[in-house]
Amino acid sequence: MDEPTGDLPTPSWALRAVEQSPSVQRSRVRSVQRAHQIVQAARRLVATKGSSFTTQDLVKEAGIAVQTFYKHFTGKDQVILAVIEDLVLDTCTDLKQRARDLPDPVARLRFYITSVVRSVGAHDEGDPGPRFITTEHWRLHRLYPEELAHATRPFTDLLLPEIQAAMQAGLLAPSDPQYDAWLVNQLVIAVFHHYEYATADEPPEHIADRLWRFCFAALGGSAVAASAGAQKASKKPRPVRAAK
Repeated sequence: MDEPTGDLPTPSWALRAVEQSPSVQRSRVRSVQRAHQIVQAARRLVATKGSSFTTQDLVKEAGIAVQTFYKHFTGKDQVILAVIEDLVLDTCTDLKQRARDLPDPVARLRFYITSVVRSVGAHDEGDPGPRFITTEHWRLHRLYPEELAHATRPFTDLLLPEIQAAMQAGLLAPSDPQYDAWLVNQLVIAVFHHYEYATADEPPEHIADRLWRFCFAALGGSAVAASAGAQKASKKPRPVRAAK
Protein backbone atom coordinates (compact mmCIF):
# COMPACT_ATOMS: atom_id res chain seq x y z
CA MET A 1 0.00 0.00 0.00
CA ASP A 2 1.36 3.42 -0.92
CA GLU A 3 1.90 5.86 1.94
CA PRO A 4 -0.55 8.73 1.41
CA THR A 5 0.98 12.18 1.60
CA GLY A 6 -2.04 14.41 2.02
CA ASP A 7 -1.18 16.27 -1.21
CA LEU A 8 -2.69 15.60 -4.63
CA PRO A 9 0.26 14.10 -6.55
CA THR A 10 1.63 14.67 -10.03
CA PRO A 11 0.20 11.87 -12.22
CA SER A 12 2.49 8.88 -11.82
CA TRP A 13 1.91 7.85 -15.43
CA ALA A 14 3.65 11.05 -16.55
CA LEU A 15 6.70 10.16 -14.44
CA ARG A 16 6.74 6.62 -15.82
CA ALA A 17 6.49 7.92 -19.36
CA VAL A 18 9.62 10.07 -19.12
CA GLU A 19 11.59 7.16 -17.68
CA GLN A 20 11.03 4.82 -20.60
CA SER A 21 14.35 5.54 -22.31
CA PRO A 22 17.53 7.63 -21.97
CA SER A 23 16.51 9.74 -24.98
CA VAL A 24 13.24 10.58 -23.29
CA GLN A 25 15.05 11.59 -20.10
CA ARG A 26 17.18 14.09 -22.04
CA SER A 27 14.12 16.00 -23.16
CA ARG A 28 11.90 15.71 -20.11
CA VAL A 29 9.63 18.70 -20.69
CA ARG A 30 8.98 17.90 -24.33
CA SER A 31 8.40 14.25 -23.49
CA VAL A 32 5.88 15.06 -20.76
CA GLN A 33 4.03 17.30 -23.21
CA ARG A 34 3.96 14.48 -25.76
CA ALA A 35 2.75 12.02 -23.11
CA HIS A 36 -0.04 14.43 -22.23
CA GLN A 37 -0.89 14.69 -25.91
CA ILE A 38 -1.27 10.90 -26.11
CA VAL A 39 -3.36 10.68 -22.93
CA GLN A 40 -5.65 13.51 -24.03
CA ALA A 41 -6.17 11.70 -27.33
CA ALA A 42 -7.02 8.53 -25.38
CA ARG A 43 -9.54 10.47 -23.28
CA ARG A 44 -11.26 11.67 -26.44
CA LEU A 45 -11.45 8.10 -27.71
CA VAL A 46 -12.80 6.88 -24.37
CA ALA A 47 -15.59 9.44 -24.68
CA THR A 48 -16.71 7.88 -27.97
CA LYS A 49 -15.54 4.26 -27.85
CA GLY A 50 -14.95 3.39 -24.23
CA SER A 51 -11.89 1.15 -24.00
CA SER A 52 -12.44 -0.53 -27.36
CA PHE A 53 -10.03 1.72 -29.27
CA THR A 54 -6.86 0.26 -30.75
CA THR A 55 -3.30 1.51 -30.65
CA GLN A 56 -3.69 2.51 -34.29
CA ASP A 57 -6.78 4.53 -33.38
CA LEU A 58 -4.79 6.22 -30.65
CA VAL A 59 -1.74 7.22 -32.69
CA LYS A 60 -4.03 8.54 -35.42
CA GLU A 61 -6.05 10.58 -32.90
CA ALA A 62 -2.86 11.91 -31.29
CA GLY A 63 -1.25 12.68 -34.64
CA ILE A 64 1.96 10.82 -33.86
CA ALA A 65 3.96 7.91 -35.24
CA VAL A 66 3.72 4.45 -33.71
CA GLN A 67 7.40 4.67 -32.76
CA THR A 68 6.72 7.88 -30.84
CA PHE A 69 3.94 6.18 -28.91
CA TYR A 70 6.21 3.33 -27.78
CA LYS A 71 8.86 5.78 -26.59
CA HIS A 72 6.38 6.90 -23.93
CA PHE A 73 4.12 3.91 -23.21
CA THR A 74 4.76 0.19 -23.38
CA GLY A 75 1.24 -0.50 -24.62
CA LYS A 76 -2.43 0.40 -24.55
CA ASP A 77 -2.94 -0.76 -20.96
CA GLN A 78 -0.41 1.78 -19.73
CA VAL A 79 -2.36 4.52 -21.50
CA ILE A 80 -5.60 3.32 -19.92
CA LEU A 81 -3.94 3.45 -16.50
CA ALA A 82 -2.90 7.01 -17.29
CA VAL A 83 -6.44 7.94 -18.31
CA ILE A 84 -7.84 6.47 -15.09
CA GLU A 85 -5.32 8.41 -13.02
CA ASP A 86 -6.18 11.61 -14.91
CA LEU A 87 -9.91 11.10 -14.35
CA VAL A 88 -9.43 10.40 -10.63
CA LEU A 89 -7.13 13.39 -10.21
CA ASP A 90 -9.56 15.67 -12.08
CA THR A 91 -12.40 14.48 -9.83
CA CYS A 92 -10.36 15.11 -6.68
CA THR A 93 -9.32 18.57 -7.83
CA ASP A 94 -12.95 19.44 -8.56
CA LEU A 95 -14.18 18.09 -5.20
CA LYS A 96 -11.52 20.01 -3.29
CA GLN A 97 -12.48 23.23 -5.05
CA ARG A 98 -16.20 22.74 -4.42
CA ALA A 99 -15.65 21.91 -0.73
CA ARG A 100 -13.45 24.91 0.07
CA ASP A 101 -16.27 26.83 1.81
CA LEU A 102 -17.56 23.96 3.95
CA PRO A 103 -17.22 24.74 7.66
CA ASP A 104 -15.09 21.90 9.05
CA PRO A 105 -13.08 18.79 8.07
CA VAL A 106 -15.93 16.39 8.84
CA ALA A 107 -18.25 18.31 6.50
CA ARG A 108 -15.61 18.20 3.77
CA LEU A 109 -14.96 14.51 4.37
CA ARG A 110 -18.66 13.74 4.09
CA PHE A 111 -18.89 15.78 0.90
CA TYR A 112 -15.98 13.92 -0.70
CA ILE A 113 -17.29 10.45 0.15
CA THR A 114 -20.93 11.02 -0.71
CA SER A 115 -20.26 12.96 -3.91
CA VAL A 116 -18.47 10.02 -5.51
CA VAL A 117 -21.31 7.59 -4.82
CA ARG A 118 -23.99 10.10 -5.81
CA SER A 119 -22.38 10.25 -9.25
CA VAL A 120 -23.27 6.59 -9.91
CA GLY A 121 -25.19 6.39 -13.17
CA ALA A 122 -23.47 9.41 -14.72
CA HIS A 123 -23.00 7.41 -17.93
CA ASP A 124 -26.76 7.72 -18.47
CA GLU A 125 -26.26 11.49 -18.49
CA GLY A 126 -23.58 11.34 -21.18
CA ASP A 127 -20.47 10.94 -19.03
CA PRO A 128 -18.63 7.73 -20.05
CA GLY A 129 -15.81 8.16 -17.52
CA PRO A 130 -17.30 6.34 -14.49
CA ARG A 131 -18.33 3.22 -16.40
CA PHE A 132 -15.01 3.17 -18.26
CA ILE A 133 -13.15 3.18 -14.93
CA THR A 134 -15.35 0.39 -13.56
CA THR A 135 -14.94 -1.72 -16.70
CA GLU A 136 -11.16 -1.48 -16.67
CA HIS A 137 -10.41 -1.34 -12.94
CA TRP A 138 -10.57 -5.00 -11.98
CA ARG A 139 -8.93 -6.25 -15.17
CA LEU A 140 -6.00 -3.88 -14.66
CA HIS A 141 -5.84 -4.65 -10.94
CA ARG A 142 -4.98 -8.25 -11.75
CA LEU A 143 -2.28 -7.23 -14.24
CA TYR A 144 -0.86 -4.03 -12.75
CA PRO A 145 -1.82 -3.79 -9.07
CA GLU A 146 0.91 -1.29 -8.13
CA GLU A 147 0.25 1.02 -11.07
CA LEU A 148 -3.49 0.96 -10.38
CA ALA A 149 -2.81 1.80 -6.73
CA HIS A 150 -0.94 4.89 -7.96
CA ALA A 151 -3.84 5.79 -10.25
CA THR A 152 -6.44 5.72 -7.46
CA ARG A 153 -4.23 7.20 -4.75
CA PRO A 154 -5.31 10.86 -5.28
CA PHE A 155 -8.60 10.17 -3.50
CA THR A 156 -6.75 8.75 -0.50
CA ASP A 157 -4.60 11.88 -0.49
CA LEU A 158 -7.76 13.99 -0.59
CA LEU A 159 -9.24 12.23 2.46
CA LEU A 160 -6.13 12.06 4.62
CA PRO A 161 -5.69 15.74 5.63
CA GLU A 162 -9.38 16.02 6.52
CA ILE A 163 -9.20 12.92 8.73
CA GLN A 164 -6.10 14.29 10.42
CA ALA A 165 -7.65 17.74 10.91
CA ALA A 166 -10.85 16.20 12.32
CA MET A 167 -8.80 14.10 14.73
CA GLN A 168 -6.86 17.16 15.91
CA ALA A 169 -10.13 19.05 16.41
CA GLY A 170 -11.58 16.18 18.45
CA LEU A 171 -14.26 15.47 15.86
CA LEU A 172 -13.05 11.98 14.88
CA ALA A 173 -10.97 9.30 16.56
CA PRO A 174 -9.36 7.21 13.80
CA SER A 175 -7.06 4.40 14.91
CA ASP A 176 -4.56 5.04 12.09
CA PRO A 177 -5.33 8.08 9.87
CA GLN A 178 -3.14 7.01 6.95
CA TYR A 179 -4.41 3.46 6.81
CA ASP A 180 -7.98 4.54 7.48
CA ALA A 181 -7.87 7.01 4.57
CA TRP A 182 -6.70 4.22 2.29
CA LEU A 183 -9.35 1.83 3.61
CA VAL A 184 -12.16 4.36 3.13
CA ASN A 185 -10.94 4.88 -0.43
CA GLN A 186 -11.10 1.13 -1.09
CA LEU A 187 -14.63 0.97 0.31
CA VAL A 188 -15.79 3.92 -1.80
CA ILE A 189 -14.24 2.28 -4.87
CA ALA A 190 -16.02 -1.01 -4.17
CA VAL A 191 -19.42 0.60 -3.61
CA PHE A 192 -19.02 2.83 -6.66
CA HIS A 193 -18.07 -0.06 -8.95
CA HIS A 194 -20.85 -2.28 -7.65
CA TYR A 195 -23.62 0.22 -8.34
CA GLU A 196 -22.19 1.38 -11.65
CA TYR A 197 -23.59 -1.86 -13.14
CA ALA A 198 -25.92 -3.33 -10.51
CA THR A 199 -29.49 -2.10 -10.27
CA ALA A 200 -29.88 -0.05 -7.12
CA ASP A 201 -33.01 -0.55 -5.00
CA GLU A 202 -32.79 3.00 -3.64
CA PRO A 203 -31.61 6.39 -4.94
CA PRO A 204 -27.84 7.07 -5.06
CA GLU A 205 -28.31 9.76 -2.40
CA HIS A 206 -29.56 7.15 0.08
CA ILE A 207 -26.69 4.80 -0.74
CA ALA A 208 -24.23 7.66 -0.26
CA ASP A 209 -25.73 8.54 3.13
CA ARG A 210 -25.55 4.92 4.29
CA LEU A 211 -21.90 4.76 3.23
CA TRP A 212 -21.13 7.99 5.06
CA ARG A 213 -22.73 6.79 8.29
CA PHE A 214 -20.63 3.63 8.13
CA CYS A 215 -17.40 5.55 7.44
CA PHE A 216 -18.20 8.12 10.14
CA ALA A 217 -18.63 5.38 12.73
CA ALA A 218 -15.52 3.53 11.53
CA LEU A 219 -13.47 6.70 11.91
CA GLY A 220 -14.58 7.07 15.50
CA GLY A 221 -17.20 9.73 14.89
CA SER A 222 -19.91 8.00 16.88
CA ALA A 223 -17.54 7.33 19.77
CA VAL A 224 -16.50 10.99 19.86
CA ALA A 225 -20.12 12.15 19.79
CA ALA A 226 -21.06 9.75 22.56
CA SER A 227 -18.09 10.86 24.65
CA ALA A 228 -18.96 14.52 24.16
CA GLY A 229 -22.56 13.81 25.11
CA ALA A 230 -21.47 12.01 28.26
CA GLN A 231 -19.22 14.91 29.24
CA LYS A 232 -22.05 17.40 28.76
CA ALA A 233 -24.39 15.22 30.82
CA SER A 234 -21.85 14.99 33.64
CA LYS A 235 -21.64 18.76 33.78
CA LYS A 236 -25.39 19.29 34.18
CA PRO A 237 -26.28 20.54 37.64
CA ARG A 238 -28.00 18.01 39.82
CA PRO A 239 -31.59 18.85 40.66
CA VAL A 240 -32.04 20.43 44.06
CA ARG A 241 -34.12 18.30 46.36
CA ALA A 242 -36.99 20.04 48.07
CA ALA A 243 -36.53 20.42 51.82
CA LYS A 244 -38.65 18.10 53.85
